[in-house]
Amino acid sequence: MAERRMTGRTEAEPDFLQFNDLACETVGGKVIFATDEWFAPAKNLLKREPPQFIASAFTEFGKWMDGWETRRKRIPGHDWCIIQLGVPGLIYGFDVDTSFFTGNHSPYISIQASCLDPMPSLTLEGDRTGMSASESQMAAVAKLGSEAWPELVCVSQLQPGYSDCCHNYFKVHFNSRVTHLRLNMYPDGGMARLRVYGIGQRDWSSISTNENVDLLALTNGGVCLGYSDAHFGHPRNMIGLGRAANMADGWETARRLDRPKKLKADRRGILQVPGWEWAVFRLGHLGLISSIEVDTNHFKGNFPDSCRIEACLLSPEQEAQCFRTRWSSVKWEVLLPPQKLRSHHRHHYSQMDLTLSRPISHIRLTIAPDGGISRLRLWGRPTPITEAPANQQTPASKL
Repeated sequence: MAERRMTGRTEAEPDFLQFNDLACETVGGKVIFATDEWFAPAKNLLKREPPQFIASAFTEFGKWMDGWETRRKRIPGHDWCIIQLGVPGLIYGFDVDTSFFTGNHSPYISIQASCLDPMPSLTLEGDRTGMSASESQMAAVAKLGSEAWPELVCVSQLQPGYSDCCHNYFKVHFNSRVTHLRLNMYPDGGMARLRVYGIGQRDWSSISTNENVDLLALTNGGVCLGYSDAHFGHPRNMIGLGRAANMADGWETARRLDRPKKLKADRRGILQVPGWEWAVFRLGHLGLISSIEVDTNHFKGNFPDSCRIEACLLSPEQEAQCFRTRWSSVKWEVLLPPQKLRSHHRHHYSQMDLTLSRPISHIRLTIAPDGGISRLRLWGRPTPITEAPANQQTPASKL
């Protein structure tokens, strides 16, 4: 189970991987039911950290595995679990990661989905290693009728957990809001992680147009659509919940190789460098920005020297075109002029610091020359879609 077979084969990753993981435990995702958790509990599927393997680790129930693993089934049926998303929304794809499950992975899976209102009261408490669902839990989950939920991924084969094939990607075409998933394994076995890539959907009808909200937050539908570099951390981390737990919970680029041998600064102390890095986001709702927060928490020796933020208003058709051209065709306007940044610090910019006073739908954060930012917040008032020009209304595009 420990072997990590290496090959030189590489494949292009699907576009949906840049979206948000709506099921991760850090955004509130949780497993509320599982038929069996003998070797390893299903809650491990939603861990933020990549899976690991410890050859010497055993429990009283068998080999310790960093994932969900059921016992070898000796009764009719198959194993399955119910996952409650931390952020309800639209799902564009899955990554079923079988890392280190090389002789014990589940050979087949399927995934079903539903939007439940009200939320079910099912919960799983504590360490459930060595346990299976009780009769009362089976009776309670039966009320959900999950076996009849729409299928997002039909019965599909999984590859084992070697490094060159452990990521099993499934693209999804499902245009309905999802709150819960049913993950079926056939008939039993294990997998390390389930990543549910999508875009959060909020009910904006309950939000006053005079209320300031973080229009970029993943819980409000913000999403990363492109970036120049994500060597140490993905830009989508910046729109996560709360403050960053550590540097891995932010956006960090590699060091640029075009930095001058000797650095020089302008009168404001901003370094004059030829290169920079960027990340593009779509706001969760069209809006008028009134304040911005750029947080370099934990980035003490690797924060950017400066940053600037530009913005635009795009229709879904224009967005799709920009996506195809990697955002080279956008006419950006300055929202926040270049600002000198400090290490491990929350930088707040008020309306007086901003240079754009009309609704926007997309922003581009540029850092120079490189480095890391843990959080980015754009506070503003949501603007009714009807207030935007007819050719620039931007509910959401299908990329």
